[in-house]
Formats: sequence, structure tokens, C-alpha cells
Amino acid sequence: MSGVRLERTVTLGLIATVFLQTAGALIWVGAAEARIEQLEREVETSWAISERLARLEGETAVMAHTLRRIEEALHDAD
Repeated sequence: MSGVRLERTVTLGLIATVFLQTAGALIWVGAAEARIEQLEREVETSWAISERLARLEGETAVMAHTLRRIEEALHDAD
């Protein structure tokens, strides 16, 4: 290499920069993990709600069918 010289000294600024970047990355990962856990809890809640809603829709369909039968029976009785 002609005339290019690299110093191999590690300055306090470089050490501080690497430390701060590493600390920032760890904090970011921790926050991301907390958000993921919250989303997983919300998905579990949504899943339970959607199952309940599906059961209620089925029960409502049965009640509507029963009501039609009752109305037809009352209409035929007239």
C-alpha cells in the first residue's frame, strides 16, 4: 500500500460508540419481544372470541329455524 497507514488504536470514543449501539440494540430487542408477547395475547383473546361468536351464530340459526316452524304452525292453525 503506497502511503496509506492505518492506526490500530482503539479510542475511548470508539468503545463508547460500540457499547451504546449494543445497549440500544438490546433495548430494541426487549421492546420488540414485549410487543410480540402482547400481540400473541391479543390473538389468543381474538381466537376465543371468534370461537364464541361462531357458536352464537350457530345457536341463532337454530333459534331462527325453530321460530319459523312455530310461526308456520301458528299460521296453519288459523
